[in-house]
Amino acid sequence: MVTAACLAKLGHDVQCFDSDPEVIELLKVGKVRFHEPGLADLVSQMVTEGRLQTAESIEEAVGSSELSFICVSTPPKANGAADLSYIEAATRAIAQSMDGYHIIVEKSTVPAKTGERVRETLRMHAKPSVEFDVVSFPEFSREGHAIDDFLHPDRLVLGVESERAEQAMRTLVQGIDAPIVVTDMASAELIKHASNCFLALKISYANALANVCETIGANVEEVAEGMGLDNRIGRDFLNAGVGYGGSCFPKDMAAFIAMADELGYDFKLLKAAREVNDERPRRLIEKLRQALWVLSGKTVAVLGLAFKPDTDDVREAPALALIELLLEEGASVRAYDPVATSTAQKLLGERVVYCEDSYQAASGADALVVVTEWDEFRHLDLDRIKGLLAVPVIIDGRNIFDRTTLTEAGFIYHGMGK
Repeated sequence: MVTAACLAKLGHDVQCFDSDPEVIELLKVGKVRFHEPGLADLVSQMVTEGRLQTAESIEEAVGSSELSFICVSTPPKANGAADLSYIEAATRAIAQSMDGYHIIVEKSTVPAKTGERVRETLRMHAKPSVEFDVVSFPEFSREGHAIDDFLHPDRLVLGVESERAEQAMRTLVQGIDAPIVVTDMASAELIKHASNCFLALKISYANALANVCETIGANVEEVAEGMGLDNRIGRDFLNAGVGYGGSCFPKDMAAFIAMADELGYDFKLLKAAREVNDERPRRLIEKLRQALWVLSGKTVAVLGLAFKPDTDDVREAPALALIELLLEEGASVRAYDPVATSTAQKLLGERVVYCEDSYQAASGADALVVVTEWDEFRHLDLDRIKGLLAVPVIIDGRNIFDRTTLTEAGFIYHGMGK
């Protein structure tokens, strides 16, 4: 949806098709069904201006277009490998709908060499006389910043196999001021996976470092600050906390590890980073146990359900893993998130009390846990929070509070790596 809306904003005429009729019906009236800052307004504007339209079928969409973007899900299989069945189905449908030269753009995150299979599938199902090109155009947008990342990226990666396709893609992205990396399809596919896995490695390194800091009495935030001033390292993604989540890092790590296994390489480095991430919710549980001793029968307020701020995405969210652990311990959970409550409720059901704000969640709770670094949590009325809590315990899973300030205010405070 972000790709479609932003291409329309660049001045292109965009036809959208989805196998879910609800998506199309909402789009017809300029609406989307998930939260991404600025997207609803942009979609509404592009629909009103007529540059963002819907198609009733793939045949209609492909027949009226020069390029077709495949933006389907690639969920993990049981072994972690990417399920490419949606890619294959979309490719087949596009192939059967092409009447003349067409460019098929692989936008979904896929393992290297997927482009080859896309090309083979097109050859099998397209009319013999139809010419086409396959392009890998990986996205590097962050949820919560997706529109800005699309229109103002660090770089554009074009995996192409012909000058004709390269020129078409360069024309497509005119208006975006960013370095363009032109490479073969396999390298472009690998750049996406390698980038996400490296960022996940960096987060896991910060979290492993936090464990060391807690043991020797250091402050991981000060260590990260000192490290990050080195231009070779940088400060981004060195924030210790309760772990990463979302639709990209966990899935891409699993897919990259599975791909390496298939090629006969044991990517131990990625496996170790994943293990560090998986243990972070348990690490937070230990801090709760340190503060409260016994968790059974206690009430815990959980602030933040989305895997990160400015999104309602709860896929692989650390908060969900933490809540499951709390429920296993026999604790009661009162939860609040500014936008992700309804999506989390679909997964957690009625085992959790869902609150309308942070103060309602804190009322009568034995501890308050911050799991998502929403900006509004940084500005809580701490005196009010202290008066509402049964016991003044705050477990800061994202290090958004100053330890000295909270301890002087009478809180029992535990951060990550402090």
